Amino acid sequence: MGPRILESNDLKAISNYIKSGECKNIALMLGAEILVKGVSTAAGIPDFRSPGTGLYVWDFIPANLAKLKLPYPEAVFEVNFFRNNPVPFYTLAHELYPGKFRPTLTHAFIRLLSEHSLLSMCFTQNIDTLERRAGVPYDKIIEAHGSFATQRCIKCQTPFDDDKIKDMVVNFADRKVVPRCEKKGCKGLVKPDIVFFGESLPRSFAKAPSIIRSADLLIVIGTSLTVYPFASLAMICPNNCPRVLINIDSVGDIGSRPDDVVLLGKCDEVIRELCEELGWEEELMKLWEETAGSTDNSAADAGPTTATLPGSKPNRMEDEKLEQEVAKLAEKIRKEMELEEGKSIATATKGPAESPIEKIPTDETITLAAQSQSAAPSTQEVSAIAAESISSASTPVLSKAPDNKEQQPFNEAQEGQPEGKP
Repeated sequence: MGPRILESNDLKAISNYIKSGECKNIALMLGAEILVKGVSTAAGIPDFRSPGTGLYVWDFIPANLAKLKLPYPEAVFEVNFFRNNPVPFYTLAHELYPGKFRPTLTHAFIRLLSEHSLLSMCFTQNIDTLERRAGVPYDKIIEAHGSFATQRCIKCQTPFDDDKIKDMVVNFADRKVVPRCEKKGCKGLVKPDIVFFGESLPRSFAKAPSIIRSADLLIVIGTSLTVYPFASLAMICPNNCPRVLINIDSVGDIGSRPDDVVLLGKCDEVIRELCEELGWEEELMKLWEETAGSTDNSAADAGPTTATLPGSKPNRMEDEKLEQEVAKLAEKIRKEMELEEGKSIATATKGPAESPIEKIPTDETITLAAQSQSAAPSTQEVSAIAAESISSASTPVLSKAPDNKEQQPFNEAQEGQPEGKP
């Protein structure tokens, strides 16, 4: 192993390294809000693993989405289930749809790195498009699990109009209208280009290994590092590249190498401290303030539209306010679910069963296989989501690794599906 890069394993050492001129290519890995308290939860987007919010994936979904005939919680993110019953997904999509939430300080930091010509790439599991809304250049973002930015028919792959699906999703609670393909003779279900179990990762993800291996610094923010193949990126980072984890909890193997730095705490608070050390705080705040108009006030039931400004001291009032907003959100979803109880969902699935999902033909694909029912995508994969998806045992697996599971290497010999438009 070569000489150490960092003078110590703390925030000041990271700051000094960034300012040294030796750190020219910084890669970021952003976590999905449904897996751990990730970047987007600071924006007010519900964290599906936070107990007490009513949205905890193992408590809320079994108790509520089961009323809509879910055989198990993860089914809401599976293509085969979506094909037969898209209502649960669109119920969640209504609450998570872009335009309701404001980018956070962490999103502003990503843009700041780009403006300092230090950002090589931002790999994100989030599907909320907040990186774009923060002004991060699109060519510096790889949405590993897709996003809400585009959508298409799952049967014929025909793109669907942006404005039409937005209207359907933001008004789904009232209308319960599921988007369907408008191509003559098709009528297939339309789904946002979020990676579900059963689908390929975006083709751009195949570039990840070369980008990671050429990085001078890898910063991992707000992720559990349990969803593959995304989590593999931290593993293939070379030993001469310092790795920084900014997260509520220690995850993965970050901390095992001499130049690893683990900074535990809320993402925005740690990022603000780092920018203070770098002398960038004024720039950071200016970029964050520019995002104030990034929410869509015309969206129905918009919910929380501002992020809490993190400071050196916790703001309990703001935290309590956010908890109340999330609780209201959970209660609203619960009531919407009760409206569906006892009703037939045949209207959403009327007609002959569709054939298994048609994939865009490619010679090489990165296809995800679900190894067990315990693997939920981001929304993330959600997490969704996510975007995260299924199918051939010979391809990289989208799965939440059990505690005793060996970390899975990244298979870089394969490509995924074409990208949606920016």
